[in-house]
Amino acid sequence: MPLDWDKLRVFHAVAEAGSFTHAGETLNLSQAAVSRQIQALEESLGAHLFHRHARGLILTESGETLNRTVRDVFAKLAMTEALLTEGRERAAGRLKITTTAGFGSAWLAPRLHRFLDLHPEVSVSVLLDDADLDLAMREADVAIRMHAPKQPDLIQRHLASFEWKIYGAPEYLKEQGMPARPEDLDAHRLIVWGDYRAPVDGINWLAEVGRRNGSTRRPAVEINSMTGIVGAVRAGLGLAALPSYIEHDLEGLVQVLPELKTPKVNAYFVYPEEMRNSKRVAVFRDFLVSELAQG
Repeated sequence: MPLDWDKLRVFHAVAEAGSFTHAGETLNLSQAAVSRQIQALEESLGAHLFHRHARGLILTESGETLNRTVRDVFAKLAMTEALLTEGRERAAGRLKITTTAGFGSAWLAPRLHRFLDLHPEVSVSVLLDDADLDLAMREADVAIRMHAPKQPDLIQRHLASFEWKIYGAPEYLKEQGMPARPEDLDAHRLIVWGDYRAPVDGINWLAEVGRRNGSTRRPAVEINSMTGIVGAVRAGLGLAALPSYIEHDLEGLVQVLPELKTPKVNAYFVYPEEMRNSKRVAVFRDFLVSELAQG
């Protein structure tokens, strides 16, 4: 007996909402109607899909298995609907973008108004996450990443290369002195990224550059937020390496060792193969290229 799409739609709504009542409000159905649909689906499958308890519903193991597939199917259907209804001549619909918290807050967010002015029929959802969301599973439509994509079957375009620069607060440098050579960093408090899910490859290069043989250079503090690192530098805690795409947030700080040759941060625009013909993706890619060329 084939699965009923209406029942699967109700099941997905219940799984996401965690209750018959909230799912009914989303679907414009009564709680009793939702309950009957779930009961009928469970009977047709011969499996319990939810544990019932006083605070709501929890998926059983069978329910989790079904929901993973249903979530993927409905996400792909939504994407297909958007592609089919998107105008041939203009971009329209929702575009879900993911990028790192640092790039998204410092560079992308202040420019989005220009993109929306150009394409008023596009709505944007931005997910700031230093971990890579799964584009193949439709967690986002497109990504701006500070490394080449690790997932297979993704289309990528190199957008730009950004420089690292070392910064300190004037008060800190007045107290501790201005480093004249990379070796002088051994005597300074350093602020580095403090999480295994680093958004940029080689992000903690400052801890090693110019280090003398046998010397120990232990960071003073580790922070898993670019905004937090900037705040710590501004407060006079120490020195940090920061990418040039956040340079508008660095007013009042002093660049240290400006002649030092530093690594590059390579930014990529990434999206799944099935979004290749999306007008929304095309215009957003062109917008990024244009903005980065100007900057």
